[in-house]
Amino acid sequence: CGGSVSDSSGMLQSPNYPGSYPNDADCLWEIQVENNFRVTLTFRDIAMQGGTCQHDYIEVYDGPAHSSPLLGRFCAGSFPTYVSSSNMMSIRFHSDSRYSFRGFQAHYSSIPAGHNTTIQCLPDYMHVVVSRDYLQSQGYSAQRVTLNDNRCSPTVTSQEVVFNIPYNSCGTIQEENNDTINYSNTIRVASSGYIIKRKKNINLHVSCKMLRKSWQQVMYAAEDTVDVNEYQFGRYDMNITFYDSPAFLQQVRSSPYYIDLNQNLYLQACLHSSDPNLKVVVDTCVASPDPHDFNTLAYYLVRNGCPRDSSYATYFSPSSHFARFKFNAFEFMSRHPSVYLKCQMMVCRLGDYSSHCYQGCSTRAKRDTSSAEEKVDVVVGPLQLREGDAQGGNT
Repeated sequence: CGGSVSDSSGMLQSPNYPGSYPNDADCLWEIQVENNFRVTLTFRDIAMQGGTCQHDYIEVYDGPAHSSPLLGRFCAGSFPTYVSSSNMMSIRFHSDSRYSFRGFQAHYSSIPAGHNTTIQCLPDYMHVVVSRDYLQSQGYSAQRVTLNDNRCSPTVTSQEVVFNIPYNSCGTIQEENNDTINYSNTIRVASSGYIIKRKKNINLHVSCKMLRKSWQQVMYAAEDTVDVNEYQFGRYDMNITFYDSPAFLQQVRSSPYYIDLNQNLYLQACLHSSDPNLKVVVDTCVASPDPHDFNTLAYYLVRNGCPRDSSYATYFSPSSHFARFKFNAFEFMSRHPSVYLKCQMMVCRLGDYSSHCYQGCSTRAKRDTSSAEEKVDVVVGPLQLREGDAQGGNT
């Protein structure tokens, strides 16, 4: 139960709903909608163990669960509605080992935020647009809009004041908490008049909160075809590419990627970020014949930093933004026409020796990870065996 949700609207419900939910459930949904939209969540049904809400309960957070304000905690009563202050909201459902009930059902959707100021968190900078109509309606001039570091000036058009604010300069401040690495800056709008000020100055505090944990999936066909499907939970931009040798000089661009049994496969994960103080490592890689199901038929190459396949190995990387590794095309591939690889990458602060990036193989649960980690999922594939290997099996 739980997981990352990125659709613009949808339904959440407790496990087995409308049947009884299981004991000892602990589910966390993270809803992230488009930039400059907000999440609105409305509960339509709640049937849980009542009372003090110590045993079974629902919690709603205004952003990532571990570092955001709690909007509400409840287990019975009326059906509330919550609206996030950003484009992310988290919902936690918990049950104990005693009684079981029908649970809950809720509907969420995205609504536009106010468009006086809009922010996009791009790989290398914050893209911030301030409406000139808004400034003029408040009596301010577009020529008096600056950053703390006035060497970084905006582009002023007929309708907008546009800032591209780097994450590692122009006075941007970096902070980290349990769930995110935050980049923030302040746009100042000064009132006119030096002797008599009839208006206050405006400070627009803008920030991008980059989620620490993301997965990427790569699918590869056992033949020689690679088609990389990339997506993010959070906003770190990550991709995985196959290379033709351990020198990591020539990318494999064909898709699907047709390979031979027992062929070594070389992969490089790349984090696209202007922040030099980040490190990426491979946390988990699992293979499956179904790009949408990595549980039913799953073959782990590495899990929680611990190699599960004897051929899996990592390589030295020239940059902390790269993670290089290899494995051998395994017998699993001779039984399925195409194989997809889903890898969870870990992003940490460079030099944070308490993080999994430096500790390597770990058997701890994900929720016990260091405060300075973020995971990113990537899926790559398909891999397919060459025709001769597919027909001949273990030849």
